[in-house]
Amino acid sequence: MNCAPLFTDLAIIVPLLLFFSSSSSSWREKERDMKGVSSAPGDYVYFKSQVPLHKISVSLHLYYHDAIMQIGAKQWRYYDFGPKTVPPLICIPGIAGTADVYYKQIMSLSMKGYRVISIDIPRVWNHQEWIHAFEKFLDSMNVHHVHIYGTSLGGFLAQIFAQHRPRRVKSLVLSNTFLETHKFAAAMPWSPIVNWTPSFLLKRYILTGIRDGPHEPFIADSVDFVVGQVETLGREDLSSRLTLNVNVASVGPLLLSDSFITIMDTIDYCAVPQQLKDQVSERYPGARRAVLKTGGDFPFLSRPDEVNLYLQLHLRRVGVEAKPELVKGFSGDGNAGSSMGENNGRDHFDNSGKDHEDPGAQEGGSDLTESFNSETHGLHQQVLAKLLLNVFYNLNFSMHVSCASLILQYYALSLYITSKQV
Repeated sequence: MNCAPLFTDLAIIVPLLLFFSSSSSSWREKERDMKGVSSAPGDYVYFKSQVPLHKISVSLHLYYHDAIMQIGAKQWRYYDFGPKTVPPLICIPGIAGTADVYYKQIMSLSMKGYRVISIDIPRVWNHQEWIHAFEKFLDSMNVHHVHIYGTSLGGFLAQIFAQHRPRRVKSLVLSNTFLETHKFAAAMPWSPIVNWTPSFLLKRYILTGIRDGPHEPFIADSVDFVVGQVETLGREDLSSRLTLNVNVASVGPLLLSDSFITIMDTIDYCAVPQQLKDQVSERYPGARRAVLKTGGDFPFLSRPDEVNLYLQLHLRRVGVEAKPELVKGFSGDGNAGSSMGENNGRDHFDNSGKDHEDPGAQEGGSDLTESFNSETHGLHQQVLAKLLLNVFYNLNFSMHVSCASLILQYYALSLYITSKQV
């Protein structure tokens, strides 16, 4: 009897079981947190009520020795919002992300006249399949040229696509990402059985990569939101993403000029090792640098004001012309998807020609209220607006959306009363 296959399987499975048993306390705490994330943030509820989720199935064919091979259809889940005549910014998430994690970028940038498409990574099992699937998705959307914002695994996939389809990618924004997957493959010796691993084990493995310990409120909220999104992913979604993350590959030279690349990294902590992030900076020495002093693994959620400002700066720099006159669909002020300090970013545009920009170095509590300071508003209105917006901002993450609606109604009524008094 040949026992070699049995011992090979045990050599893979035993370390896997030891890994989960040694980190049991960590993922059990996160699992409890996952079950406790039952109420969505108020701005996310508002986003879901305004922006439709799209789902399409795109047939995928591969050409091999002059023969066409059909390898099935890929399901795409995505949001598409903003003027359709503007070249889109496509957001690609990491392993734990979904199309929903970029809802703050969709709401903020679309109100400024940009088109934003946020996607889920489909169930593809190698990088060549990803390239063909993403290209077919763009074809189905009638989108020929794109600007891509990729975080973590999404940034790696964006670079792979730009390498093999250089004519379609006009610019890149890379955040907390990497150039090669060798270290991830070495850290996951049980990858050969990832396709047979139960969903709950895959979720626990992914959650162990999220840093434990106390977080500042914005970062804690971002972690809670992403943990809730992980719960929505199925076994095949998780296993395909982990497979893409550990399939040994590296990004080759890009035809895209460094001047059309922005590198946006957090410097507090991140699941991607600093050495791998440094490799990205070394590969693109002429790229624009955007430094986020804090933000953790999910700055697009924890620091949306700074991220959105950097994205606007990037799009303006690479020649994307916003069309705010075509904006429609949102009621209200359109800032439900951003935190304080991001609303009126135009004041920063004219003075932002440096490679290292850091709007986070300034206190961001006044920019949002300044957007209300028109000539028709008196001093009483400005003070009242600031107080009420602070109340609304602090409550919309924990209170029911109906309560947030009441606050907005009270705000509108108060402005009307004070205008009559003035």
